[in-house]
Amino acid sequence: MKVEPLFTDAERLALAGFLAGYSGLARDAYALDLRQYVSWCQQHGLHLFAARRSDIECFGRDMESRGRARATISRRLCTVSGFYRYAVEEDLLDHSPAVHVRRPRLDYESHAIGLDRNEVGALLVAAGLGPAQEHALMSLLAINGLRISEALGADIDSLGIERGHRTLTILRKGGKIVTIPLAPRTARAVDLAVGERPDGPIFLRPDGQRMDRNCASRIVRRVARRSGVNKPIGPHTLRHAFITAALDAGVPLRDVQEAASHADPRTTMRYDRARVSLDRHATYIVAAYLAGAAR
Repeated sequence: MKVEPLFTDAERLALAGFLAGYSGLARDAYALDLRQYVSWCQQHGLHLFAARRSDIECFGRDMESRGRARATISRRLCTVSGFYRYAVEEDLLDHSPAVHVRRPRLDYESHAIGLDRNEVGALLVAAGLGPAQEHALMSLLAINGLRISEALGADIDSLGIERGHRTLTILRKGGKIVTIPLAPRTARAVDLAVGERPDGPIFLRPDGQRMDRNCASRIVRRVARRSGVNKPIGPHTLRHAFITAALDAGVPLRDVQEAASHADPRTTMRYDRARVSLDRHATYIVAAYLAGAAR
């Protein structure tokens, strides 16, 4: 009995070519999204290049029925759309079935666990009393607001000095390479974590391999227990705290957006739990401004 291949030659070429345009963690994320989509197509006896718009929207509804977050569904549909767009650009497919696929409306209100200034301070103090690697990781997450993938992907040879600033060059989401400054306390923590090692990852697991997300999450939870912060927090909680603290401190939204590497300012605004604070309401500024004119 002849077994029908999973992919046609054109589909296989399109999958390989699309993923070849990315590297590192970005490639891993896109590969995961495509695996989910390919698996769904196979379950429904559907070849990738035979899919229609209605099929892709059914894939989205299936994810929704399984409780996937709107942001996850939107990202995976975006990946699928990018895959088909690549296939069309390479003349492997005549028309993309994903051009007009509807994506879920994203909720721009953050529901993440929040930390106040004192709690972040307690976490950093507790981290400073522990192993150097824990202190360095917590500092990069809370003081620089790095994504966990950016911190764990950093290498020793990416550390440098630029115009008197200690710096770290990181790979941002989307493949963008940027150089960020390190606060003196963060630079000291990173130096202690690196020690005499000349190269390789900044953060290592106990077995000497590059630290992974699970190990980093355990560190954050361990430091939280030592600090007395009794909230279910993870690495992203510290990034959330950085963004909120920056906005509370009066850093302009555009500068916070750049520091957090958000493409859309609404993504930055959704982290600002204090934006509805009565203390910061615009009515006080307007009242003071008009009072000066009334004299």
